[in-house]
Parts: sequence; structure tokens; C-alpha cells
Amino acid sequence: MIICSNCKHTNMAGAMFCSECGAQLAGKDALTTQNITTEQFEKVNTQPVSGANEMYQPFNGGDAWGSLHLLDTGQVLPLSTRNEFTMGRVSEGQPIMPDIDLSPYQAYAAGVSRLHAVIKRDGTRVIFIDLGSANGTYINGKRLVPNVEQALNHGDIVALGKLKLQVLLKNV
Repeated sequence: MIICSNCKHTNMAGAMFCSECGAQLAGKDALTTQNITTEQFEKVNTQPVSGANEMYQPFNGGDAWGSLHLLDTGQVLPLSTRNEFTMGRVSEGQPIMPDIDLSPYQAYAAGVSRLHAVIKRDGTRVIFIDLGSANGTYINGKRLVPNVEQALNHGDIVALGKLKLQVLLKNV
């Protein structure tokens, strides 16, 4: 477990950013790469295990109608409870608060605007709208016209500036 030096939150081993405040947990010098052999995967128990020390936690999106899979980090952000979410990043001293804050995922460096886009469920359709962002929004490589609805399909790749995520939809 890693303790955040900023907010003292306990994070899972291997986390690069605090899941509570978004602070970087390890300096660039502390990051190392290693070879992974297939033998390590054979030893991993694929059954869900309860307990605070489990290395892998299964994604539980039982009530989610969809999720956003951040391609750079592998993080999964479930979309549940509501039918509409604004997406962007929090900026210190600014009153703008998106529903989905992408700040912990290097959103500023990737060119994500403070209020970048909206994803919403409308009956059986899922719609994405660019809110006039500075660096644009792309779906499967095609730039969206600001403030115009664009239908999303399961598996579409959305880029908010340079931040890429895959939209995974469930029974929509």
C-alpha cells in the first residue's frame, strides 16, 4: 500500500496517482519497468477475493449503463446513477466543477478543457457533445463540431484533446 504524502489516503500498491486527491505518488526516478512472464499470470486467482490487500479488484459496474476506459492508464470510470455527465478538469481557483474530473489522469497536459464535453444517455442512444473545447474532441479520429450531438457506439474511441478513452456501453 502507498500512503499519499498530500492527503494521507491509502492507495493500492503500484498506483502512480492518489485516487483521493490526484497527487503524484512516485517521482519519475522511482518508476521502473520489468519483464513479466506468463508464469505470474497462471498463479493469479481469477475469482473475486474480499479483503483490503487484494492486488486486483474486479470492476463492479452492476448498476452502470456504461463506462469510460482510459487507454493510457487502464482506469475504468463507471457511468451510473445519472443519465448525463459533464467531463473536464478542475482548475485551482475556478468555480467550474465537471461531473467527471479527469485532472488525476494528466488532463491538463493532454489538453482537456475545464468543461470539455458531455456524455448522456437518451433512451437507447448515448450521445456525446463537445462544449466548445480549446483542443477539440474526436470520436474514432473524426473531430466533432462543437455543441452538436454525436451518437456513440459501444467500443468507440473518444479523444478529449490528447486524452484517449474507450466508451463501453452496457445494454443500451
